[in-house]
Amino acid sequence: MQFIGRTYMFQTKVFIVNLVDGGILAMVIEKCRIIDVPKITDATKGNLSFVESRKHIPFDIARVYYLYDVPGGVDRGGHAHRTLEQFFIAMSGSFDVLLDDGYREKRFHLNRAYYGLYVCPMVWRKLDNFSSGAVCLVLASDFYKESDYIRDYKRFLEAVRKRNPGEVASSDKKDG
Repeated sequence: MQFIGRTYMFQTKVFIVNLVDGGILAMVIEKCRIIDVPKITDATKGNLSFVESRKHIPFDIARVYYLYDVPGGVDRGGHAHRTLEQFFIAMSGSFDVLLDDGYREKRFHLNRAYYGLYVCPMVWRKLDNFSSGAVCLVLASDFYKESDYIRDYKRFLEAVRKRNPGEVASSDKKDG
């Protein structure tokens, strides 16, 4: 591992670290995480899981939508949100969520209805690898607002740079 300023190079991946008062602040992508939701199991009746605003997820739920009948090989998402928070659950089947905060990528495989993936604002997301019959439930912190979407990856990286001046974003990464 080689230290270059505030950029760590490791196996051609770049990890950006912000140092403040001698401590390390988590990168945006590190705020995105798997969250278990309650699971009530009954061997004769099946399972029940539920999600409550601000108790199981860190936001109030304003909108619920779901993706289903996604054809094989098709990706969904391919955008970021300026302020929207989301929680993804695989209600049936499975799919992957690829997250990118402009500095680092992280892939999650969702395949159970008793946990989900919390995605914070300013993270590019792409959903892929949908299994046959997969159903993706999404809980969102706000109503649909086109103005909250960043649909162009280059503009997303520009917005990330504005929030973190002096840092090296994905398009500026150098191998080696």
